[in-house]
Amino acid sequence: MNIRAFSLTLVLVFVLLAAFATLNWVAMAAPSTLSLGFVDVIAPLGLVMLVFTAAISGLLIVYIVLLQAGIILEARRLTKEVKAQRELADTAEASRFTELRTLLEGELRRIEAQTAASNREFVARMEQSERGMQQDLAEATGTLSACLGEIEDKLDRVLDPVHALGMAPQAER
Repeated sequence: MNIRAFSLTLVLVFVLLAAFATLNWVAMAAPSTLSLGFVDVIAPLGLVMLVFTAAISGLLIVYIVLLQAGIILEARRLTKEVKAQRELADTAEASRFTELRTLLEGELRRIEAQTAASNREFVARMEQSERGMQQDLAEATGTLSACLGEIEDKLDRVLDPVHALGMAPQAER
């Protein structure tokens, strides 16, 4: 039973009690002898019981109000505590993200440096390979030129005696 339903029930009981007292006012106000244990008092029993009921009800209402105030204060305290914990968690999370970002940036710089070094090494090897190929090509060209020169010399030696004898090739005739 929640507090609102309890409050409505309590108000309904007070209204019924007030209606009962109003309808039976003559009987409640009739004086009677009341014993307090060591002394006898003449007072209306109905009014005495009504006052006791009102006093106990008032104390109950004060107790309920104090209980609710305590609950509200506890809820506020817990809300502040939860807020502080949430801020602490957010700060820790931000710290972890900053730490992760720093770590990732460091790794990225390391990978970039490694990639740059690999690229420089690759370019150096390519240039070395290109120089080697150019050197091999120059040597092959020189060797080919020397071979062609030898062949040309041999042809000249073979053809010079033929020209000297007057034998012209058939195309010149």
